Amino acid sequence: MEFWIIFTKMVLLVYIAVQCVQENVSHISWVVLAFLIYFSTNITVYLFKNHTTKKAVLALSIAITTVAYLVVHPLFSLLLPLTIVELAAGWIEKKLFILLLALVPILDMDPSLRPIYSLVAFLSFLIFSLTSTYGEKLLKNEELNDSMRRKLQKLTKNINENTEYIRQSEYTFKLEERNRISQEIHDKIGHSMTGALFQMEAAKRLLMTDPDKATELLQNAINISKEGIENIRLTLKNLKPPTEQMGIHRLKLLIDDFNAKQPLKTVLTHEGNLDIISPIQWKIIHENITEALTNALKYSHASQVSVDLKVLNKLIRVEVRDNGAGTDTIRKGLGIIGMEERTAAVHGKVIIDSTQGFSVTMLLPFE
Repeated sequence: MEFWIIFTKMVLLVYIAVQCVQENVSHISWVVLAFLIYFSTNITVYLFKNHTTKKAVLALSIAITTVAYLVVHPLFSLLLPLTIVELAAGWIEKKLFILLLALVPILDMDPSLRPIYSLVAFLSFLIFSLTSTYGEKLLKNEELNDSMRRKLQKLTKNINENTEYIRQSEYTFKLEERNRISQEIHDKIGHSMTGALFQMEAAKRLLMTDPDKATELLQNAINISKEGIENIRLTLKNLKPPTEQMGIHRLKLLIDDFNAKQPLKTVLTHEGNLDIISPIQWKIIHENITEALTNALKYSHASQVSVDLKVLNKLIRVEVRDNGAGTDTIRKGLGIIGMEERTAAVHGKVIIDSTQGFSVTMLLPFE
C-alpha cells in the first residue's frame, strides 16, 4: 500500500515540475526547495511505526503543502488531497466523508484549478481506498496463515505424541505378555516337568530292587509328561489368540451394547480377511466407531446407523453411515479431529461426507 501512495505523490511532483518548467517560473529555486521539503517529510512518515507520530508528520506535510500553494505555486495544491485522505482515514470510518473532506480546499481555490484538483482528489481517494482494501486483505491472509501454521505445528506435535504413545503401548504390551508367558510356563509346565523328573529319578534307583514300584513310578512320570506336553500345547494355542476373534468380537460387543442402551438401530457388516488387521488398527477402529456412533446419536436425528468393515486388496475400509438429514456445512469438532489424528498416526485417512445422511469413512493401509 505504501508503495502506491509514494508512487502517486511522485507522479504529482513530476507533473508540477513539468508545469513549472513550461511556465518558465522565475523563482524555480523556491519550487525545488518546496519539492525537497515535501518529499523529505512524506518519506519520513513511513519510517515511523507509531500511529500518533505518523499523524503528526502528515499534518505537518499538509501545512507545508498549504504554504507552498500560497507562496510558491498554486499547483502545489494538487498534493493536498492524498495527504488529507491519509490523515482522515485514521479517524473517519465513512469513506464518503473522507472524499468530501479532501474536496474542502476547492472552496477557496482559483476556479481554473478546481477541475484538475477535483480529478486529483477523486483519483487519490480511489487509489488510497483500493490500496487500503488490498492491504487489509493481505494482513488478514497473513494472520490466517500464521494461525494455520500454529495449528499445523500443534497437529504435528499431537501426531508425534500419538506415535510415541503407540510405540510405548506396544512395548509395554510386549513386556506384559512376556511376563505372563514366563509365569504360566513356570507355574504349569515347570512344575509338571520337575515332578516327572523326580519320578524318573526314583524309578531309576528302584529299578533293580523293586521293579514293580519302578514301573509304577515310570508310568506316573509318563502321565505327568503327557500332562506337561498338553499344557505346552494349550499354552502355545492360547499364546496368540486370533486377532480376528479379538477385534471383531469386541466390535460386536460394542454394537450390541449400543443397540441395547440406545434407540438408534445399529447394523454391523464385515467382509474380507480380518486376521490381517493389527491390534493397534483394531484399537483405532474401535475408538473411531465409538466416537462416530456417539456423534450420530447426538446430531443426526437418524433411525439407523450402518457400520461396514471391509478388508480390500491394499487397505482396510471402515464406514459408519446414518440415514439422517445430513448437513450442508461440515464443522470439525474435537470428535472428528480426534478421529483424524488417531487414523493419521497409522498413516490412514478419514473422509467425511454429508450428501446422503452423514458418513465417516476410515481408510487404513496394511502394516
